[in-house]
Amino acid sequence: MRAKRTFKEMREISFETGVNIHAEGSCLVKFGNTHVLCTASVDEKTPHWLKNSGKGWVTAEYGMLPRSTNSRIDREAAKGKQAGRTQEIQRLIGRSLRSIINLKNLGERQIKIDCDVIQADGGTRTASISGGFVALYQAVDLVKKNFNIEKTIIKEFIAGVSVGIIDDKPNLDLDYEEDSKAQVDGNFVICESGKIAEIQTTGEEYFFSREQYNLLFDLASEGVSEIIEKQKKCLSV
Repeated sequence: MRAKRTFKEMREISFETGVNIHAEGSCLVKFGNTHVLCTASVDEKTPHWLKNSGKGWVTAEYGMLPRSTNSRIDREAAKGKQAGRTQEIQRLIGRSLRSIINLKNLGERQIKIDCDVIQADGGTRTASISGGFVALYQAVDLVKKNFNIEKTIIKEFIAGVSVGIIDDKPNLDLDYEEDSKAQVDGNFVICESGKIAEIQTTGEEYFFSREQYNLLFDLASEGVSEIIEKQKKCLSV
């Protein structure tokens, strides 16, 4: 609920690293009551279509645990297939994180980002991107140290945040209740430089103007800047 937040205030956001002793990178990210465990795993081989290309790859998988929502949801593995929403979100995460990686400098290896939603209250995809980047950063740092790589692999920081129009007014970082009644729902993935990785914006039986869109973009840009500050503090960079 936004009762104690202004339209441009985000929920309490935190990043905690080192939450998985096995993964090359790990982060528990919290956007209010949305909690996502993100891990990064390094595989010393690329997908077959990149073999002998000299390039690496970054990909992502996303899932929601059975009691991440107010009623239990079945595991998709039990159903034998992933839902369309799951596939769409994990592709978004993968595209976003690949956008800031120099795949040639990564070498012929693959980094897999796993994002598991422990608790959902809106904005799980943008939290996954923001936390997934922190896990990815740790994994890349380890690769560079282990293989004495001096070239730049991560080009810049990146984060995602949700925005929306509620009662004709723009709002930043929507929780589930706000998202469910929003006239416009948007997800912005933006780099530290201000360059855009991806924008998803949809009106729900509502047309929005260029002016309203610009307000949403400005809100998202401010939010992403704040998130990146927290990422850097968490990573001590």
